[in-house]
Order: sequence, then structure tokens, then C-alpha cells
Amino acid sequence: MPKQNVLNIETPKVDPIRMGVADDARRQLARHLSVLLAETYKLTVKSHLYHWNVVGPLFKSVHDLTEEHYENLFAATDDLAERIRALGHRAPVNIDDGELTLTIPLPAGGVPTAEDMIQDLVKSHETIAAEMRDMANYAHDNNDPVTEDLLTERITFHDKAAWMLRALVTA
Repeated sequence: MPKQNVLNIETPKVDPIRMGVADDARRQLARHLSVLLAETYKLTVKSHLYHWNVVGPLFKSVHDLTEEHYENLFAATDDLAERIRALGHRAPVNIDDGELTLTIPLPAGGVPTAEDMIQDLVKSHETIAAEMRDMANYAHDNNDPVTEDLLTERITFHDKAAWMLRALVTA
């Protein structure tokens, strides 16, 4: 039996979608939003894992901050998935099947130190914010202010998260 493509974001068309965004742009937006959704999920899990496992003098600060972050990130997954659906496509059903090109890795090789956790989270937040900036520009260029606004809101969160995490380890 052939492998089923679980990333089939295409939705069977009942009626044409007339939202002012070209079909190809909607498809590209949905595909890129699917990547951002998957990366947001991975960052949610990573933040939660670090929340549970941080130790040392930074425990309270990292524990509290990662809790705020993973709660925000989890809520964002719903917003991202709903935007994909509003664009007329399906959200991904498997974020780790090789169909999506992700840049946010989960931790490997044991439990990192608190400072290594912070550096890893900073890098992840900066990476996803940069990807979102590119996507927001694409949305702007393709007459999709709703996706642009959603991504602008997410970029604001990720920039602030990275700044707050960096502040924990800056001397």
C-alpha cells in the first residue's frame, strides 16, 4: 500500500474561496503556516521539558518564565491552525513525518544546564521569529493582512521571550 501523504493540506473545494488572496498564495501561506505551527509545537514541548527539569540558582526564574511561554505557545497553535483552515487548507496531522522542513530541534543528549536551556530557547525563539518575519512579508505582498497581523503578534511574543531569556544570563 502506498504511503499516505499526511501533510495533504488541500481541502476538497465545495465553493471557490473568494477572500482576495490568490489560490497559489493561499496554498503557499498554508504550507508555510503549517511549518510554523509544527515549530511552535516543538518549542512548546521544549519549553515544557525545560520547565520540569531546570535546576540551580536560575530555577525559579526559568521555571516561571517557561511556564508563561509554553502556555502562550500552546494557545498560538490553535490560532495558527485556524488561520490555515480559514485559508481553505487542512492543518498538518503529523509534524514529524519528513514532509515539513523544521529548524527547531527538541533537546537531545541528556538534561542541559539551566544556562544551556536558556541559550537553546533564545536561539529557538529568534529562529522562529525570523521565519515569521519572512512569512509576514510574503503575506503582506500577497494581500493577506490577517495572516500578516497574526504573525506580527507572534513575532512580538518571540522577540520579547528571547529578550527576557537573554536577560537571565547576561552579566
